Amino acid sequence: MSDINNKQDLPLAGIRVIEFTHMVMGPTCGMVLADLGAEVIKIEPLAGDNTRRLLGSGSGFFPLFNRNKKSLALDVKHPQGLEIVLKLVAGADVFSENFKGGVMERLGLGHAALAALNPRLIYVSHKGFLPGPYEHRTALDEVVQMMGGLAYMTGRPGDPLRAGTSVNDIMGGMFGAIGVLAALQQRHATGRGQQVQSALFENNVFLVAQHMMQFAVTGKPAAPMPERISAWGIYDVFTVAGGEQIFLAVVSDTQWALFCAAFGFTDLAGDPALAGNNQRVQARATLIPELRRRLAERPAAEIAAVFEAQGLPFAPITRPEQLLEDPHLLATGGLAPMALPDGREARVPMLPLSLDGERLPLRRPAPALGADGDSLLAELGYDEAAIAALRAEGVLA
Repeated sequence: MSDINNKQDLPLAGIRVIEFTHMVMGPTCGMVLADLGAEVIKIEPLAGDNTRRLLGSGSGFFPLFNRNKKSLALDVKHPQGLEIVLKLVAGADVFSENFKGGVMERLGLGHAALAALNPRLIYVSHKGFLPGPYEHRTALDEVVQMMGGLAYMTGRPGDPLRAGTSVNDIMGGMFGAIGVLAALQQRHATGRGQQVQSALFENNVFLVAQHMMQFAVTGKPAAPMPERISAWGIYDVFTVAGGEQIFLAVVSDTQWALFCAAFGFTDLAGDPALAGNNQRVQARATLIPELRRRLAERPAAEIAAVFEAQGLPFAPITRPEQLLEDPHLLATGGLAPMALPDGREARVPMLPLSLDGERLPLRRPAPALGADGDSLLAELGYDEAAIAALRAEGVLA
């Protein structure tokens, strides 16, 4: 087994990524590549990525999605700032951006220009829509959830509801990273880079594809999830002793027998009208209220213990902040200690995968603004005097 905590043993060691991104989608792509070992250089304006200053629900964006990266703060509209970026791109493997259409071209950093400079470059763009009738629109995660069927499926009838996290931004960035990995593999054969595009709307459509195909197969529109006809007899949240809630599932006839035996529900186990899952689905209108009544006075922990002992599916209703103390995540390396921008220590969730039995490491927290400017410019051949001059001219932070 390799020592995956050694940077040189990470899968993308030696791959250099130049990143012009902000918010969530583009930074997620860079985070995935960085976690896999790529050197990701985040190019920021002199005042810094605006994401650094978000409040409320956006306050966690920057430290999460920009870990394992370097920061170079430049005025890329200045000829010398652009020159620095082009020097970096000339030796890079990947260029990543998520700005509105035309922004990169106006800066002189569009795909055509950079591909001419470096034919091996993989250029990944993260947009609201892939090229087509909608590409001129401004998209946000919530916009595409509403127009892409996800909000309809999540909410109750007449009450569309966005998902409780930035699902399209995050998955859109992940698909951008997948495209980069595919393009890197293809480059082994062709020797050339290519353009990769990922988009919020198309990602959202992929998320609801199962419901689209449900209609194609059955001819019946999918009902919103709160109103759906469940495929399983028991697949619900139950309110139990002390007002606690727990999700319980019994999805096979074998599990039904185990469930009834474990809780002493011999009358239900012997009822021929409940013998099969489809029969229990048809009996949900009376079965679920009866199970709610029988379980109402039992503590959630007691029910969970029974379900765990029997190998039955269950879940506590957990708030995100509680996951920071989750024993499984702590035991398996799913959380890593990381310094926040203000110096406080926190735990951050890592990529949900392991390689050769090892979790991918946190090598560095999200960078301070311009933290790597001197070292990167020195690598490009700028001496101390030249770097100082760039700062004095307002090109470099």
